[in-house]
Amino acid sequence: MRPHATSIVVALLVALASLEQASAADAIRVGGTGTAIGALQQVATKFAADTGGKVVVVPALGSSGSLRALIDGKLELAVIARPLTSDETAAGLRPSLVLRTPYVMATPHRGAGDLKAADIAKIYAANNPVWPDGTPIRIILRPRSDTDTELLGALFPGMRDAMEAARRRKEVPIAATDQDNADEAEHLTGSLIGATTTQIKTEGRQLHVLSIDGIEPTLANFENGSYPYAKKLYVIVKGDANPGVAGFVAFLRSPTGLALLRDAEVLPEAK
Repeated sequence: MRPHATSIVVALLVALASLEQASAADAIRVGGTGTAIGALQQVATKFAADTGGKVVVVPALGSSGSLRALIDGKLELAVIARPLTSDETAAGLRPSLVLRTPYVMATPHRGAGDLKAADIAKIYAANNPVWPDGTPIRIILRPRSDTDTELLGALFPGMRDAMEAARRRKEVPIAATDQDNADEAEHLTGSLIGATTTQIKTEGRQLHVLSIDGIEPTLANFENGSYPYAKKLYVIVKGDANPGVAGFVAFLRSPTGLALLRDAEVLPEAK
């Protein structure tokens, strides 16, 4: 079994154990993409303080795993990184809110400098890429089936072919989850990953986000459109969601909820 496959199995076992522990009838169980876990935990803490409602954030499910759990009644709400499929919609799932966060290229290497969008695929395709100071660039990939692989492939010219070329190099690691991705990047000298500012901020990651074509991925630049690279997050419920779930979604939409999301580098979808 490849290392990233083993990590997926371990993550699923942890998630299943968390679901069992979160089975109290009065708890709203939420889970989803690793990108959103830190932001959800911040909102859940404030929701409990303001309303007395209990929200349990279940880690390590991922987008598809959380949707299966939602259909099976093991979650009340999922936050995923892709639109619903027709089969999922037919199963009674529906989006109640669409959010977005800056998608960034990140590294622990402080001498990385600015990236050019047109050069990112070249870095991934190269056998021995280096940072401006000569430090080797060590890219980290995600599984082919992961939503971030599709996202990264769509954001920059030539990325799909470049990532496939990188997969043929045995030394290139594959990180199973968003958390594995950040963990490996923090411990691999010169690493380069695709990530989100919300995960980096809410998890306190020791990673430096890079400007692209001279534009820093600040929330202000993201909001005004000058930094264009985004990852969407879809808040999903079942059609027969109970009043407690509706209350939590209303809290997410409230000025307090939106301020908490903003602090976590998450904005509502632009109108």
